[in-house]
Order: sequence, then C-alpha cells, then structure tokens
Amino acid sequence: MKSSFSVSPWAVAVQSFVDKADNSLYNKSYKDFQFDIFCTTNALCITVNGPKNTRLLFLPAYSPDSGLLLKTLNEQDGALHIKLQSAIGKFDVTISWPEQDFTSLRYTTCFMPASDMFIPFWPKDVVINGENSIPEGDTLVQQVGTRSGMLYCPFTKPRGGSFLYLQNLTALADYCQLTETSVAASVTSRWPEMGFSLPPAIKKPLPSGKKITISDAIVVLDPNTPKDEGTMTRQFLDMLANAYLIMPRPETKFHDWPDILGKGLKDLLNNSGCWSHVKGREYFNAYVSDYKTPPEIMVQLAVILPLLDYQEWNGQKIPVINEVKNNLSEFYDPKLKTITRWLPAAKEMLDGGEEQKNPNVMDSWYLHHPLLNLSRLAIKGDEIARKLFFGSIDYAIKVARKFKYQWPVFYQMETLEVIKPETVPGKGGEKDVPGAYAHVMLQAYELTKDKRYLKEAEKAAKTLKGLGFELFYQANNTAFSAGAMIRLYKLTGEQDYLDLSYLCLANIFRNCRLWDCNYGYGKYFPSFFTLFPLNDAPYTAVYEEQEVFCALRDYLRHSEGTPLLPSAMLLICEYVRYMVNRAAYYYPPMLPSEMLEDKQQTGELDPKLWIALEDLHDGWEKCGKVGQEVYGAGNAFGILPRLYYRISGDDWLIGCDYPIAQYKCKGKKATFHIQGDSRLICRLVIVPNKKQQLPGVTIRATGRNEPIEGNLFKDGHSEYSLPGNQDVEVSW
Repeated sequence: MKSSFSVSPWAVAVQSFVDKADNSLYNKSYKDFQFDIFCTTNALCITVNGPKNTRLLFLPAYSPDSGLLLKTLNEQDGALHIKLQSAIGKFDVTISWPEQDFTSLRYTTCFMPASDMFIPFWPKDVVINGENSIPEGDTLVQQVGTRSGMLYCPFTKPRGGSFLYLQNLTALADYCQLTETSVAASVTSRWPEMGFSLPPAIKKPLPSGKKITISDAIVVLDPNTPKDEGTMTRQFLDMLANAYLIMPRPETKFHDWPDILGKGLKDLLNNSGCWSHVKGREYFNAYVSDYKTPPEIMVQLAVILPLLDYQEWNGQKIPVINEVKNNLSEFYDPKLKTITRWLPAAKEMLDGGEEQKNPNVMDSWYLHHPLLNLSRLAIKGDEIARKLFFGSIDYAIKVARKFKYQWPVFYQMETLEVIKPETVPGKGGEKDVPGAYAHVMLQAYELTKDKRYLKEAEKAAKTLKGLGFELFYQANNTAFSAGAMIRLYKLTGEQDYLDLSYLCLANIFRNCRLWDCNYGYGKYFPSFFTLFPLNDAPYTAVYEEQEVFCALRDYLRHSEGTPLLPSAMLLICEYVRYMVNRAAYYYPPMLPSEMLEDKQQTGELDPKLWIALEDLHDGWEKCGKVGQEVYGAGNAFGILPRLYYRISGDDWLIGCDYPIAQYKCKGKKATFHIQGDSRLICRLVIVPNKKQQLPGVTIRATGRNEPIEGNLFKDGHSEYSLPGNQDVEVSW
C-alpha cells in the first residue's frame, strides 16, 4: 500500500492482515456501508467499507503477544458476542449496530488480566485505510483535556463521507480507579491513526482475575462529506445527537433549589468576605475574602441580574439590588465616555502583575458583558442602566470599527493600542466577541429601533463565518452569540445567521464532557454533560455554566417559530437537564471536605459557605483551587426562576428539568409544552410549601388517555417522568 502518511508498526500489521485476508469471520451490509470482522494474531478488527473505497478499521481488542485466539462468536439479540484469549488475558467483545437515523456501530470490550499487569502503552483503536492509498481527511474535533472522548472527521480526498467517534469514558472508571490514571486526552488523532488508547498504567497495575471494561465506543457514519461550513455544522450536531441517543446516560436526582437558594442568599448578604468597601460604598468581591483586587463592574452586574430575576419571580424585594445598582455609575469614565472594568476610585490597588491588572487595559469581552447586562436592566425600565448603556455604546462601536470587528485579547482603552493580540500565537484573539457585540447592538436596537445598531450587529456577525470549531473563546459569550444569531435570522430571514447560530451551538457542545468521572474525587459529584469555560480550561466553572444555562433557554425562546434543527433542540434540553442536576455540587457544603483545596489562588475557601466554587476538576485533583466565586452566586438565582413556575394564590410550584414553552395558568389548571425530544425522558416535579400539603394534582400529556402516575417523596414533593416534546396539563 502506497501512502505519504506515517503509521505505527501496529497499524501496518493490521492493515497488512486485512489487505491479504480472503474471508471474514462475519459480514454485514447496513445502509451505505459494508462491515467485516477479522481476528488477526494480535487484534480483533472491524472493517467498514464506505463510499469511494474509503475504509475504516476499528480495533476493539488488542494483544501485544501475537497470540490472540478466537474462542467463541455468537449472535444474540441483534448483537455479536465474541470471546478471545491470549497470554495476557481474556477479552469479551460485544458488537452491535443500533437502529438510529445514521448508520451506527457500537463495540464494548471487557478484559480480565491473566496476572497483575502494568500497561505502559496501548495503540489507538481506529485506523484509516483505503483500497490503493490512505484517504485524506480533516479531524475537526478531538478530545482536549477531560472533554468528551470524541472525534469528528470528514473525508476530503476522496469525498467519501464522514464519521463521528465517541468513547463512553464513563465506562473506564474502574480502570482509572484501579490504576490511578485519568482519561484526559485519551481520544486523539494523528491521521491515519486515531481514537482511544488506554491511559498508561505505570503507577499501579491492573489486578489479575478482575474483569473490567477497557473500551465502549460508538461510531456514527454518514456517506456524505459536508460541502460548506453550514452543512458541516448540521452534520456534526445531527451525528452527535445520534451518538448521544446510543450512549448510556446517568440518572439525575431532584434537588431542593428553593432551599439551596435561601442558604446562598443568606451567605451572600451576610458574609463579610463577599463584600468590599470603597469610599463609603459597598461592592461585591469577585472571590470570597479577596481584598487585593478592586471591584469590577462585570462582577456587580453578574450578581445583580440573577438576583433581579429571582426578585421578579418571587415578588419580594431584595434591597441589596438597588444598593449595588446605585453604585454602578462609579465605574463610568467621563473622559473616555464609557464604563470601565475596574472601579476608578480603587485603581491604586492594581499592581500590574498581570496584563489586565492595569487601570486602562481592557479584556475585550469584559466591555461587552457589562453592556449586555446594562441593556437588560434598561429594557426592564432602569434609567441608571439606560444612561450608562447609551453613554458607553459609541465607545464600543469605535472599538469595534478600529479592530474591524475582530477583537484582540487586551487593548489600551485610551489609545486602542493592542496589548495582547492573540490567545496563543497563531490562534487569533477572542473570536466569539463579535457575537457578544452583536447581542449588545441588538439590545440597543430593541431599545431604540435605530437601524444603525442593527447594521452594526450584522457587520460583526459576518466575521464569525469561516471560524468553524475555532469560534469558541469563552462559553457564555459563545452562548450569547448563538442567541444573537437566531435573533438576526428572525429579523432578516437570512439563512447565514441561522447557520451561524448552529455553529455557535456546535462549538459549545464540542467543549462539553459527555461522560461521568466516577473515579477519585469524581465519585462525590456528577459531571456528565458539564461545559468548560474556555477551550483549553482544565476545569469546569460555575459562572460560565450558569450563564450558558440561561442563554440557551433564551435561545429556545427566540427560536420559537423557526425551523430549529431537532438535534440542536435535543442537545440543548439535555444540557439544561443535567445542569440542573449538577449545579448543586458547585457548593462546598455538598462536597466532602477532603476533596477541597487548602490554599486558593484568590481569596479564601469556607467549606460551610453556600457560595459556589469556581472550579471542579478531574477525579484525581482537588477542587476549589481558584477560589470561591462570588460572581458565580447567580447559580441558584438563575436556575430557580427558570426551573419552577409559581401557582398564584397557592403556595406551591410546578417544575421541569426540561425547558417549558407556552406556559399558561388559569383557575385550577396550568398548560404548557415541554420542549426536547420524545425519545428522551425528563422530570416534572410538584413542590409544596413546607407548611402545607399539596392539593390533589392530576397530570395529563399528549396522546395519553389516562393520567400520569407519579411518585410521592417524604419531603412532600412528587415526581413524574415524561418524554420530551409533549403538551402537558396540570389540574388540581
């Protein structure tokens, strides 16, 4: 076989065997693909022959001693069950072809070592092959850190289709626990070899005689190669949703969010570590007991807006909102005619130790995030916010035009001199800021109907085209960008904006963790479907997750009446469901104290304080190293009003962990539409007042004649399991 690609000896050996083999152990034609299974002297191999002579080799089992023997092969319940044996131990492999929209393959491998065994190396389980030469292609997505064990690869020469590979890393928990290893960066690509390899076990061996899972791979195949960025994005979202429906998913549990919020509000208002005092005024700290950093406007607004959401939902005044809001004007610079990041009255606290810790240095997204929140306040009728917003917007436009709608990381506010042009050399600046800027401009357009703001939004939006999977800089800004693009689509009818909204979503889901870290400290908190704050961040973070949660729900609200991609709906609703399940574990009292870091980079950590940690890590790393995040206090205040609907006149709640649309309540009946996908299940809850019993409640859903039965729990709340995409009626 001729090829310009470099390959390992393991790939050469299996390719050579397959090329020379006359007969396979098993073959299957499925849709546009032909599957064959071979057993070589050192590997079990599944070949997939696709369009234009492209071929994929998948290796569920590997034995370096070249003595792999097939013991049994049985077909049962639509799956193949294969037993293999070699000098190193026994393998049980299950191979199936799940019925989904795309051609799909799943193989799961269990291994029982013959003796205590170190594993210093394990080859990748995917090899690209072809009839006469190795096809060329692009690896557009691969695992970074502890994100999903995922690859997305279209063939480009020849244009022989695309595949998405997803390793269910949850299944590797026993292996990682026994060997004290991590699955971080275990799914990578170096074309034509790629996929998953076992983390090297060099600290502790696998014990003999214990059967453990060493691979659980899902492959989604499409005979089409995307022709442009729009079709690429759709294909990725569709294939990912297809794989998601196949993969095992952990159960969720009910959390008492009203109780969590009450504890968090008490600590936020009363704990002195959450506050700074500057010239007789009070401001929120960024981190608990951080007195070395001056107040930031982003922090003030990041707490005020979720508090305001809760106040409007609850109907009871929270005086601190106005107290802090009245201080926002202190961040305005009349000379520059804009708000600034740092409080000017405390600028002497900045030591210049980092690039941004200078009074007039701006991190690009830090200007737009406060403007976005000021515009939200202005839309609610707040005159102080409106004055600050429109008093700053011309400066924001000047900066945008100066940088041609492509922002650097840091710039000098007076001269607009670029201080740091790129995140890393060759990678560009903060690439999702054009979307955040477009969102700000659309807010200005909503407030004024001045079309110059709409034109600014469109100019910025167009610079997102062509960024592909490099668009993501910071999770919340990418989510805001998705919302801005769907709004532009509805205002203009231009398909490009709908495609760009999907591109933003694809970047978000690329940066998630579709597995549960059940080893080490990871056993103490759920982590399935977490989202990472930056594209290279080593941990997940509460502030960005809470804002993405709110932004994605807002995205669904704006998308009503549009032909929203079903896969996008599925993935958004599942992220929301798991976020509601996971977010409670950002609070230190929910975690054992032994997994919390003793020393923080910023401020202090109080394990009893209901202020969320910034950072949750891989299972072998302690959490809370960065600090306890006051500006992440919006966690509960953002979730609760979007999770529950209050029944007016009665003191009880209807909640759902999927987003709800078209909610109406009249008399003794509430009706609404649960969004999502009918192939997946969500949780509907009825939560009573602590002092009263629930009334008799009846739940009915689309297409069901009989009421839905629920489960009543000791604390008085009841739960009902419902498929997504249902019209629901609650009566009492």
